[in-house]
Amino acid sequence: MTADTQADALLAELHHILLDFRQMSAFVREPLVMARAEGVRYWDIHGKEYLDGISGIFVANLGHGHPRIVEAVKRQLDTLTFAPPMHGTSATALELVRLLGRITPGDLKTVKLLSGGSEAIEAALKFTLQYHRQTGHPRKFKFLSRYGGYHGATLGALGATGIGSRRGLYEPLLANFIRFPPPHCYRCPYQKEYPSCDVFCARTVDQLIRLEDPETVAAVIVEPITNTGGIVSGPDSYLPILREICDRHNVLLIFDEVITGFGRTGEMFAAQTFHTVPDILCVGKGMSGGYGPLAALIVRDRLARAFWGDPEAGLEFAHGHTYGGNPLSCAAGIAAITEMLENDVPARARESGQYMASRLEGLRRFGIVGEVRGQGMIRGIELARDPATKEPFPPEWQVGKRIARRALELGLILRAEPHWFALAPALIIGRPDLDLMLGIVERAVQDTLESL
Repeated sequence: MTADTQADALLAELHHILLDFRQMSAFVREPLVMARAEGVRYWDIHGKEYLDGISGIFVANLGHGHPRIVEAVKRQLDTLTFAPPMHGTSATALELVRLLGRITPGDLKTVKLLSGGSEAIEAALKFTLQYHRQTGHPRKFKFLSRYGGYHGATLGALGATGIGSRRGLYEPLLANFIRFPPPHCYRCPYQKEYPSCDVFCARTVDQLIRLEDPETVAAVIVEPITNTGGIVSGPDSYLPILREICDRHNVLLIFDEVITGFGRTGEMFAAQTFHTVPDILCVGKGMSGGYGPLAALIVRDRLARAFWGDPEAGLEFAHGHTYGGNPLSCAAGIAAITEMLENDVPARARESGQYMASRLEGLRRFGIVGEVRGQGMIRGIELARDPATKEPFPPEWQVGKRIARRALELGLILRAEPHWFALAPALIIGRPDLDLMLGIVERAVQDTLESL
């Protein structure tokens, strides 16, 4: 069987698979099926090469095929591939927990190992409810989250998500989620200007908690930098203000760092970038570098103490997943985090991120860039029909997605929505490959502009 025949046989199976957020009737006409990857590159089943401009999906922070991580997983295969989760754990899992304790800020040291970001969010929601009930506040059941935030595809995480198009098909969801506007300075939902606004978008959360009754509000959950909402983080003081408000009302602060964790923002965690320690940290994606399904719920030790006691009291965290703390994934996580620490990968991300941002600012010459934003190696470009007035393009023009589609034709994978696109390559990318990516971005913007 020839390579082309094998490829055709595989493509026939596209009629029997459901892909993420894809209408398969359209995908089968222009399929993308990867065969292998190395460094910051993919090759599809036809041999076409693609530069990976979003680290798979904010996962492959150390690139594809990293020898240190590959060898660590191979060694683990020879010793232990699964431990009995209802009865105990593994030495590899405990080693990972110890390593996480070295790098997390504050007293975020107690870890529940999981296998995906949505699992981490679900665990955070359940942990919060159980914590309040076991500490004398059983009426605390409401969660505040932001419009534009995306927290996962499972029903609890989807309830926290502030994007109507992602929730609509499955509503009504759980009724204990209340949303508030994001800190989007470029398109302020309150029609204010920073800094004269005094970060009103954060301070209004205090009023929201008071209106709901603080004794009913359990937690505020936010992404330090939103992804699906357009790579938005707000002013530097935004998260510290949320921290003060939550402390005032005995409300837990949850950071969804599934995307921003493990070096992406130029520090190991965005909590460090924005100088704010949450009560609960949800991580995943880059935790293993993409070499195994791995995520975690990390909580402050003072919260974890509420789950210790007499076995007959039933205080233990009533939550579990079959593949949480899988030894193979933990081995990948240990190797990935150790590589980051020994080679100061976050510092490299800061340096490369500043260069990337400066090059992306150069796109303003095309007259359709409203704002370049982000931190480290996650940068978003807001598109505007008229940057001077901030007039947006008509949504049906799908400008961001058209730019990403043209980039894909040119061999670069981007993240895009109708009014923005983002670049988030591996943290270890070299300057020549980064320049190649940025060159394709420039051409894709120019070609798209000419086609409008």
